Amino acid sequence: MSCGLASSRSKLFLAIHCVAISCTLALPARAVAEDVIIHDARGRDVAIGHPTRIVSIGGAVTEILYALGVEHRIVAVDTTSLYPPKAMADKPNVGYMRQLSAEGVLGLNPQLVLAIAGAGPKETIEVIDAAKVPLIMVPENFTESGMLEKIRLVARVAGVEQRGECLASAVSGDLDWLRTIRAKVKSPPRVMFVMSFLDGRAMVAGRKTAADEIIRLAGAVNVGDSFDGYKMMNDEAIVAARPDHVLSMERGKDSVQSDAVFASPAFALTPAAKSKSFVAMDGLYLLGFGPRTAAAARDLAMKLNPAVAAEAASFQPASLTVNCRQ
Repeated sequence: MSCGLASSRSKLFLAIHCVAISCTLALPARAVAEDVIIHDARGRDVAIGHPTRIVSIGGAVTEILYALGVEHRIVAVDTTSLYPPKAMADKPNVGYMRQLSAEGVLGLNPQLVLAIAGAGPKETIEVIDAAKVPLIMVPENFTESGMLEKIRLVARVAGVEQRGECLASAVSGDLDWLRTIRAKVKSPPRVMFVMSFLDGRAMVAGRKTAADEIIRLAGAVNVGDSFDGYKMMNDEAIVAARPDHVLSMERGKDSVQSDAVFASPAFALTPAAKSKSFVAMDGLYLLGFGPRTAAAARDLAMKLNPAVAAEAASFQPASLTVNCRQ
C-alpha cells in the first residue's frame, strides 16, 4: 500500500469520525431543547417529553389533572384519587399510593408516573427508576404557597401552564378571602383532629400536618401544637388540651365515631363533649390540599365558628366554578 493511499484513507476515517462525533454531540442538544425539565420533590431534575400516558398517584394530583382538562392522558390512578368520582369509575386502579406494585404500574406502559411525595414503597420506586420511566414526585407542602406550587408544577408537567395559572389564580383568590374571614375571628375555637380512636386511645394531629394547616386556614387553633406529626395522646393531655371541637375525616366503616369518642372518660371532660361538637368531613376534601382546599376551609369555618358562619355561607369559592380546562 502506498503512503499516499494510506494517508487518503486516514483522512477519510478522520472525517467520518469527526462527523460522527458532531452528530453525537448535536443530538442531545436538540433533545434537551425539546424536553421539559422538572425539578421534583426528590431534588432531581427529570427530563420528560410530552407524555400522553400518565399514571397519576395521589388524590390532589389526579384532581388537578382533571381540573386542567387533561384527564384523557391519564391511564391509571390510585385509590386516593376519589375526586372527581369518575376518575375511580373510568380509570384502572394501581392500588394504594404507599403500597404500589411496580408490575401494576409498569404493565400499563406509562410514559410518565406523576406521584405525590410519599408514594411508595421504596422498592417499587427503585424498580420504576430502573425501568427508565420518568417518575416525578410532586412536593407535598401543607401551606398556601405549597398548594399553588403543586398546581403550577402539575400544569407544567402536562404542558398546560396557562390553564395552571388560571386555576392557581382562582385558588389564590379564595385564600385571600379566607384571610379576611380569619381576621374577623376574635376568639379562635380550639380544635383537636383525631385521626383514629382505637381501644379508647386517640391518635391526634400535631404541627406539620394537613390537619394542622386546614384548622389554621379555617380560623381555629390546633390543640396539638406541642408536637410534630401524629401521636397517641394520653387522657391527661386530652383533658388539658380542652378542645371546643373534635374534628375527624369520613372514611366509611373506618370513620371515627363521635359516640365512642365522647363516651371516653377523658373526652367527656372537654368542652367539645359538653356541646357534642364533633365535625367529620370527606378526607380528600379536608386534607388533600388540592384545588378545593380553600372551599373545604370555608366549610370548616362555618362549622367551627358561628360568628363567621353567615358571611362564610355567602361566599362562593372560585375554585369550585372556574373553568380552566381549555
